[in-house]
Amino acid sequence: MFDGLKNLGQLGEMMKKAQEMQGKMQQLQEEMSRKQITAEAAGGLVSATVDGKLMLTNLRIDPTKGDATDLPFLQDVILAAVTAAQAKAGDMIREEMAKLTGGMGLPPGMLT
Repeated sequence: MFDGLKNLGQLGEMMKKAQEMQGKMQQLQEEMSRKQITAEAAGGLVSATVDGKLMLTNLRIDPTKGDATDLPFLQDVILAAVTAAQAKAGDMIREEMAKLTGGMGLPPGMLT
């Protein structure tokens, strides 16, 4: 008579799993925020370090690796190093999220 109610017990289990997943995702975000990812550009002239929140945490210019006086070039190299570090960090975050949510059938990009 009330066939729609027979799955009510599954709803509670789904809610429990969703809460567990939320806790795991929060823990993963905290872990990622502590990670440091570095990338270089122009053969090491510039290295940029970002954290797991994609925030720039360090920028190093090594004048022994190239011409640090050519400002337009240096600006491009800085941008390239920061962009590369952010891309590496983004890839790492996506990989970790995929491990966490593996098999859940979530659409790509839903959690990042």
